[in-house]
Amino acid sequence: MVSERCSTKCVCVIGAGPAGLVAARELIKEGHNVVVLEQNHDVGGQWLYDPNVEREDPLGREASLEVHSSVYASLRLVSPRETMGFTDFPFWVKKGRDSRRFPGHKEILLYLKDFCDWFGLNGLIRFNTKVEYVGMVDFGVVGKDLKWVVKSRNKKGDEIVVVEEFFDAVVVATGHYSQPKLPNIKGMGSWKRKQMHSHIYRVPEPFRDEVVVIVGSSLSGQDLSMELVEVAKEVYLCSRSMNITEGLSKVISKHDNLHLRPQIDCLQEDGKVLFVDGSWVIADTIIYCTGYSYTFPFLDTKGIVVIDDDRVGPLYEHTFPPSLAPSLSFIGIPRKIIGFPFFESQAIWIAQVLSGKRTLPSWDDMMQSIKEFYHSRDLAGIPKKNTHDIADFEYCDKYGDRVGFPHLEEWRKQLCMSAIVNANSNLETYRDSWDHDHQLLQEALQSPHFTQPSGAHTIASL
Repeated sequence: MVSERCSTKCVCVIGAGPAGLVAARELIKEGHNVVVLEQNHDVGGQWLYDPNVEREDPLGREASLEVHSSVYASLRLVSPRETMGFTDFPFWVKKGRDSRRFPGHKEILLYLKDFCDWFGLNGLIRFNTKVEYVGMVDFGVVGKDLKWVVKSRNKKGDEIVVVEEFFDAVVVATGHYSQPKLPNIKGMGSWKRKQMHSHIYRVPEPFRDEVVVIVGSSLSGQDLSMELVEVAKEVYLCSRSMNITEGLSKVISKHDNLHLRPQIDCLQEDGKVLFVDGSWVIADTIIYCTGYSYTFPFLDTKGIVVIDDDRVGPLYEHTFPPSLAPSLSFIGIPRKIIGFPFFESQAIWIAQVLSGKRTLPSWDDMMQSIKEFYHSRDLAGIPKKNTHDIADFEYCDKYGDRVGFPHLEEWRKQLCMSAIVNANSNLETYRDSWDHDHQLLQEALQSPHFTQPSGAHTIASL
């Protein structure tokens, strides 16, 4: 619903990754006063590579992590760059930089820094500032608008400055690829050799001549297997299902020292890893590529927003908790989406709701919508832990309709799907061999998205 009434709010955005940056941009456009708090020394969030992982618990079991980024040195995009950019800031190839269609992580960071510079966002960001507490002020007092207290710790050289501030609204944009999710395997606690989560994996060299067991065969498990097989003595890749893709099968058949195994039954103190099919191996290292959990250790909502088996809720459209809306919102909760455009549509909605340009449904209607959504997932047999896995272009389009956000272009959808299909067939080569994409690529480069005027970018031939 659109309203003529507009107001200016003082808004705290937590996190200066892709979601936080586009949130700041849209909030400023809508006339709000914005402060972005970022715990690292630069923008980028996950895309700010951090090689210094020695200070982190190898399994990430601490409540507060020292290392935010889970990016490893060789990581490249799994989706082509044409699909990635914000609607008014295409992810062009720039002279002297990584020109590959599936570039390395540094290129994403540079894109985000360009975005920040182009829209003048740097002055809004306080770097090296860790948010320690976010809570409600006068919650439950009738007739008072909800406000938020934010306590943060800022590092200035050797000095630590603790700051307490008050805001009309808080936007949480802290990502969900930092807090390791671990399996529950018998003997994990007593296994004497090295165990680590892929969160702190960076380079293959420390595993030279080792026997490595990798738990989990999704994206990171596949990447690490292909990298480690070149230096390790043996690599055992554990998969929940032995029905693997053609692409992974091709990789395994090429390497005598890469072996597919089922899940682990138990770990024994002498270094033995016993698999559920009865086979076993003596391993030097186990790397858990088992995903990540949502976590907001700083957020105190008096139990209104909870995380239950990776379901953050209740959230209306994965964004607003009805009882605290619109003063508290989340950007970037959904997974299995084309991230940057979706974050942008979320940011526009939040900014316009806060200004009063748009209004939310009633509390009853939002809660009913959430209830119906949960019920539909249950009927579809989707586990609670996959509540925020969208994998639906139509949902993204309908989400954006609230603010007149453009639907995803057909070429963007098709290029995204083409990469998935190609990876399933040609896991080792899909990032560099994509002849079947040429027609779609030309359509993309000739579309309004890429032909819009922008002095920030330089066109290069792909």
